[in-house]
Amino acid sequence: MTSVTVLSGRERRRRWTSAEKLRIAAESLSSGLSVVEFARRHDVHPNMVHSWRRQARMGELSVALDDAARFVPVAVATESCVAPPMENDKRPGSRIEVVLRNGRVLRLSEEVAPRLVGQLADALDGCGR
Repeated sequence: MTSVTVLSGRERRRRWTSAEKLRIAAESLSSGLSVVEFARRHDVHPNMVHSWRRQARMGELSVALDDAARFVPVAVATESCVAPPMENDKRPGSRIEVVLRNGRVLRLSEEVAPRLVGQLADALDGCGR
């Protein structure tokens, strides 16, 4: 006979920090157990383990606090790789070009506030912080 645990009251919904998700994803890879066995032992749904593994692989999980600065890889393009400026953009000054994970390109003036650049990049990339 199988035992069943009944949780009375409110739904049991837990909040996981990025550090906890990253730790669990790393531990699941090194445990030698199947995802189902690992999830059962840690009282987590297997879909969450798979999701956290994917997020860790894509670099979406960070141990930094949500308000802390984060580092991202940057590549400086050669002159031949840079797209020509748009026709309506004749103002002098430097431009910043950001290629998002989803392939979209964000071209901005260097005068734009970094906070706004981050918010715009998150919106175009389809993820919120």
